[in-house]
Amino acid sequence: MIPEVLAALRSGYALAPVRLERIHGGQSTTNYRARCTGHDLFVKVYPRGAHLEDERHAIELTRLAGDDGVPTPRVRESLDKEVLHRSGPVAVSVWEWVQGHPELQGLTRPHQEAVGQTLGRLHRAFSRHPLSSARSPWVQEWYAPDLSAIRERAEGLLGLIRGRTRHEDFDSLAERTLTERLAMLEEVSGLLAEVPRGLTTQVLHGDYTTPNLLFNGEDLTAVIDFRPPVPYLLAWELGRIAFDPRTLALTDEWIGSAATLISAYQDTNPNVDPQDVLVCGRVILIQMLTSLYGVEQHYRSPGLLQDDLDRFWELRHQAARRLLENLEAAESMLHRLASPQGSR
Repeated sequence: MIPEVLAALRSGYALAPVRLERIHGGQSTTNYRARCTGHDLFVKVYPRGAHLEDERHAIELTRLAGDDGVPTPRVRESLDKEVLHRSGPVAVSVWEWVQGHPELQGLTRPHQEAVGQTLGRLHRAFSRHPLSSARSPWVQEWYAPDLSAIRERAEGLLGLIRGRTRHEDFDSLAERTLTERLAMLEEVSGLLAEVPRGLTTQVLHGDYTTPNLLFNGEDLTAVIDFRPPVPYLLAWELGRIAFDPRTLALTDEWIGSAATLISAYQDTNPNVDPQDVLVCGRVILIQMLTSLYGVEQHYRSPGLLQDDLDRFWELRHQAARRLLENLEAAESMLHRLASPQGSR
């Protein structure tokens, strides 16, 4: 792979890095640090079959966010003034190098404040995107998950595990958590019944999660890996980061952490619909309960960094159980923040 990437950098950008270093991270692209004379660059290599037009739109969304004050890395255009360059079978984008790393052991209070303020700024900016007024292609599916199909997929994975002649360490954890998940799925219909229709949909970041937030100390230095602009539930993205699985599973003060993040979000997006705030915990709980992401890849189609996905499955399952057991307390906090006299 490295010789092909070097060739693409030479032909598309007139770059001749001293060396390329593989970066551990990213499930959809292969990433490198390009050590160039006097400066470093971030190189993203797209897999064969990637929808490059979608990726171009995602890069343009990154630019739009940066123009509105969201910290983002700057994409470097190719010699042909393109944000993506293809050289034979290899397609790459090249970005400025930003000092920072993701905080994967739970966010501190200053981190939560920075993350919430930045997401509020991002949502406020993207609410003006032309596609934010379009109909979301995914919302109806979210409101009506095929629970029978999810159960069948979970039971199929259990069948694979129990039918193995040689077992690996992950098998026992997967069998236990999938069995628990089947029981937890019984709660989904009741949870959905309390989610109102008409929640806000707009263009979002699409993957605003801790691996895509880079910190240098307490400073949020970059938001990365935007997805193409498609309108979806604002409450989903807010709840996803406020009730981040790592914070939920690894810290005891997760409700207070969520309150800090959401309050900071409201400071920079004060016109957010209170209803979206009120239900964001329930929305992301339903999402967590109905997703088999991580464990399904392990047994059906391993990811680029499957060990990371295995750990993520375990953490998100723990988080889903904890949020389900403490939903009343979490929603009490959300009700306080969503009310007109809420303490912010």
